[in-house]
Amino acid sequence: MIFWIIVLGIVGAVAWIRLAPSDPAVWHVDPMVTADQDLATGVRRRVTGGLDAFEALDRIILATPRTELLAGSIDEGRMTYVTRSQWMRFPDYTTVQLDGVQIEVFGRLRFGQGDVGVNRARVDGWLAALAARDGT
Repeated sequence: MIFWIIVLGIVGAVAWIRLAPSDPAVWHVDPMVTADQDLATGVRRRVTGGLDAFEALDRIILATPRTELLAGSIDEGRMTYVTRSQWMRFPDYTTVQLDGVQIEVFGRLRFGQGDVGVNRARVDGWLAALAARDGT
């Protein structure tokens, strides 16, 4: 009996992770990036780029597997994306904002205490692809 309660609990937790709604009011917020930061739960980055780079970064992000736009637009100057892990479908949220010529990026997890560098690797990969596009 205990075994089945544990199994049911695990199945319920996995279902919640996969099906939990993503509320834009919670996740589509100002990234508040003042400097590059590596956090236990994510990463903050700030790069110079302007509107051209902002649009290119949007295309790079949307080309990432299991990534979709949650809220925002190029015209709004802020977009928030959800990227889900391959196996458990854990959602990570990344908000990208254009502030003048600065692009602010804030990637963070939703569930857990730490992301073991997943958001840092993803965001840094996007920014490396953006820099390669610009030839820098």
